[in-house]
Amino acid sequence: MTKNSRRSHDAFFRWLFADENHLRALLKLSAKSNLEIQQFLAAVDPNTFVRIPDSYSNVDETGEADLAFRVNASSGNHALVGVLLEHKSGPDSNTLEQMEKYVNSVMKAYAQSHSATRIPTVAILFYNGKGPWDPFKILRKNYSDYFFKSVLPYQCHFIDMKMISDEDCIGCDDVVTAMGVTAMKYAFNRKKLLAILPKFQKALTQIPYDEAKNLLEKISVYLKEYLGESILKELDMAFVSIGQKYGFVSAGDVFRQRLAAGKAEALAEGISKGLSKGRKEGLSKGLSKGRAEGLSKGLSKGRAEGIRQGLSKGRKEEKLSLAKAFRNKGFPLETIAEVTGLSIDEIKAL
Repeated sequence: MTKNSRRSHDAFFRWLFADENHLRALLKLSAKSNLEIQQFLAAVDPNTFVRIPDSYSNVDETGEADLAFRVNASSGNHALVGVLLEHKSGPDSNTLEQMEKYVNSVMKAYAQSHSATRIPTVAILFYNGKGPWDPFKILRKNYSDYFFKSVLPYQCHFIDMKMISDEDCIGCDDVVTAMGVTAMKYAFNRKKLLAILPKFQKALTQIPYDEAKNLLEKISVYLKEYLGESILKELDMAFVSIGQKYGFVSAGDVFRQRLAAGKAEALAEGISKGLSKGRKEGLSKGLSKGRAEGLSKGLSKGRAEGIRQGLSKGRKEEKLSLAKAFRNKGFPLETIAEVTGLSIDEIKAL
C-alpha cells in the first residue's frame, strides 16, 4: 500500500489505535479468540507499550506502516520488543513483503538510534474485509504449518476482526475501542451494524462529552466510505436519543446534527441558486413584458393621435372648400368667416 493509496479507513485505524490504552484493549479483545495473541501478551508487559515517534520511522497518517510500538519483554530486564500493526480492508497478496520492508526500515532505524542490535519484532495484521482471507496461503503451498511462519524474518500474527465477539465488545471497559472495532467488523454489513451500535449508548455516557462526540464523528466518516451517505440517516433512526435521560448528547443527536448541517447547507445553496435564477428570469420577463406593453401603448397612442390629426385635417379641408364655394358665389367675407369659423385672411388666400 503506497502513500497515495491511503484511504480514510486507514486514518481511522491509526487515529484509534495510536493510543496505547486503545491498543491494549484491542489486543485483549483479540486474545479472547486468538491463542497466538494470548501468548504474545504473556511474553510482554502490556503496560509498557510506547508508540515509536515519527522521527524514528515513517509512521504517520500518510506514511508507510500503519503503527509501530516498542514494549518491554516480560522477563523484567528491560529487553525491548518491536510491535508493528498493519490494517487491511481487503486481501492483498503483497502484504507479507510490505510488512518485511516496514520491519527492516522502522525497527532497524529505531534500534540503531538507541545503539542497540536489531530488536525482535512482532507484526500483527488486522483484517476487516468482506470475505475470508488467508495471508499465509502462499507460504502454505510449500511448507507445513510447523515451518511456514519461520520462513518470515519476523513473527507475524493475523487477526480477522470478525472473530472478535459482539458480547466481548459490549462488555469491554474501553467503549471507544469497542465501538471502533464494531464499526470495522460490520463495515460491510449494514443490518448487523445498525443492530449492534445502539447497544453502546449507555456506555457512551461514561466518557467525556468531547471524546464521545469526536468518536461518533470519526465513525460516521469511516462508515460513509463503505456504506454511503445514507448510513447516517439509518444510524440516526437506530440511535435513540438519551440526552434528557443522561444529560448527554447521544450518538443519534450527533448524527442528527450532521444531517441538519447538511440540510441547512443544501437549503442555503438552493436559496442562493433560486435567487440568482429568479433575478435572471424576472429581468428577462420584465424586459419582455415591458417591450410588449410599450409596443401596445405606443400603437394605441399612435392610432388615437392619427385619428385626431386625421379628423382635424379633414375638418379644416372641408371648411376651406366650403369657404371657397361661398366666395365664388359672391358672399361677403364677414358672412363666410362667421359660417366656417375661418379668418378673413384665410378666406382671402383662397
